[in-house]
Amino acid sequence: MKNQVIADIRVIPIGTETPSVSHYVAGCLDIITQTENISYELTAMGTIVQGSLETVLALTKKLHESPFNMGAQRVVTIINIDDRRDKQITIEGKVQAVKQKSRW
Repeated sequence: MKNQVIADIRVIPIGTETPSVSHYVAGCLDIITQTENISYELTAMGTIVQGSLETVLALTKKLHESPFNMGAQRVVTIINIDDRRDKQITIEGKVQAVKQKSRW
């Protein structure tokens, strides 16, 4: 299995007609669900994806373009990438590691 990265991606359309951006998020989610070899978790404040670095970077470009294709005139995209080379990582594994160490 090729080493995978985990990325937190936030695509923020600016200057939209309304304060609601859920339809832009839905457009991005459609792109994610159509992307092969990607695992994802939608959160209230962003989306976490897992896949090869090349796939995640290509996906980020598509996600960045999506609000423009929906009429936005300005888009800010924030991406945090966790690329661990000493062992395989997964979204679930990272969450489980924290839960195991938590007092809660």
